[in-house]
Formats: sequence, structure tokens, C-alpha cells
Amino acid sequence: MPGRLNEEQIKRYSRNIMLPEVGKKGQQKLLDSKVLCIGAGGLGSPVIQYLAASGVGTLGIVDDDVVDMSNLQRQVIHGGNVDKPKVYSAAGFVEKLNPDVKVIPYQTRLDAGNIIDIIKDYEIVLDCSDNFATRYMVNDACVLTNTPLSHGSIFSFEGQVTTIIPGEGPCYRCLFEHAPPPGVAPLSHEVGVLGVLPGIIGVIQATEVVKYLLGIGELLMGRMIYYDAMYMTFDEIRICKNPQCPVCGEDPKIDQIQEDIYCGSCKI
Repeated sequence: MPGRLNEEQIKRYSRNIMLPEVGKKGQQKLLDSKVLCIGAGGLGSPVIQYLAASGVGTLGIVDDDVVDMSNLQRQVIHGGNVDKPKVYSAAGFVEKLNPDVKVIPYQTRLDAGNIIDIIKDYEIVLDCSDNFATRYMVNDACVLTNTPLSHGSIFSFEGQVTTIIPGEGPCYRCLFEHAPPPGVAPLSHEVGVLGVLPGIIGVIQATEVVKYLLGIGELLMGRMIYYDAMYMTFDEIRICKNPQCPVCGEDPKIDQIQEDIYCGSCKI
């Protein structure tokens, strides 16, 4: 057993350490890990909470937005921080929750010029964004840099989660080659979202990341969980790798991140 955990850490993470699949060695893996969360909103809130509580040692958080009163119905880490940048609000929450965790805030919007440089130092990325352009850009950047990705998204009463392991399973574009035309799939600020919904989807994302870091269990690679809160159902959708996928297929058209392909419908 490694001897790097101090007495306070052994006590803090005791329920993790008791699990044979985790133990002291696994807990040390979590403390040594670096995870990037893209978005500190509805999905990012539970992701950041539970990864920090679990002892993920370094959390990068990307978000260029500030806290709005309308966020507080679901973005549960931002209470009392209206008008404060979300990355610093989230960092303050983590600091109070677990001093073992180092937060690296990126108060910026991801674009073709910065995304590769931001994600390159992290073991796994979580896409907790709220727009199609970012989702496709994050997917493409992770495939091109061979970085595992946890994707989550929510809409009204519904949510979906999958895990992407480049080189091993399908990517986001294998399932959805391009986004729907503008207006076909409105965003949450246009149609609303059930406040508790991102908590469920975000916790599943966080669970997948912890499993990946520990090397345990079966990931949602090649599978998507679809959750319907109205009818309380979970369905599993099998995803096949698309040989014609424009980013991970046999003859990919996307070999670099270019701003002009992440617009509107994100068509290639």
C-alpha cells in the first residue's frame, strides 16, 4: 500500500478506501489525477461537487459566464454569488468542500485557438456545455488529441450521457454527424429545464470519470443512456463506430480544429 495518504485524508476518504476496488492505491490515483470540466452551469455543478468530494486532485473548469439569478434553480454551487464569474464561484465552493483539490479556472470561451492548449494536460474531459457548436468542437479536439471524453446534455425533462474513448469506440459525431438546423432543437433558456434534471445526468458523468480514473467497471463506451424524468425511465442506446465519421472514421475530413466548421448546424 502506498503511504502518501495522511491521517486526515484516510478519514475523509474512508468510505472510498473501504471498497476493495478503490483502496488506498485507488484513492491516491484520484488525488494524482487531472480532470477538465467544460461548463460550470447545470451539469457542471454536480460534476464539480462530486469529483471534488471524491478527491480528484486537480480540476480545470472552463466557463466565461457570470452567475445569473435564473441559474440558481439548478446550478447549485453558485448560491449567493450572483454576478460573480462562474469559474471563481465554483472554485470557492471547492475550496470550502475539499482543500485537497486544486482548481484551475479558465474564464474564457473555448475556440479553435485555445481548445487544444487547454485540454492537452488533462486525463479526461467532461463536456457540460449547453450548445451544439461547443459539443462538436470538444468532441473533435478530444478525438484529435486522443483524450477520453464524458458527454452529457439535457433538454426540458430529458437527458443523455455517453463516454467516448478515442481509438477504441465511437465518438459523438458517429451518433450525430452534425447538429440540427438552428431553431429545431431550442436551448434551455428558450424552453426551460427541470431544475433537478442536471443533477442526475451530471452525477452519472462524474461516476463515469471516477471509474475511468480508477480503471474499474464498464464504461458507457459505445452506449448512450437516455433518461426521461417525466416517466422515470432509463433507456440504453447502442452506438456503432461509423467508418464514414468525419473525425474518427477511416478517411477523416477533420484533421484540425477550424473555427469556420463550428457554426449553426456544424456541418462539414
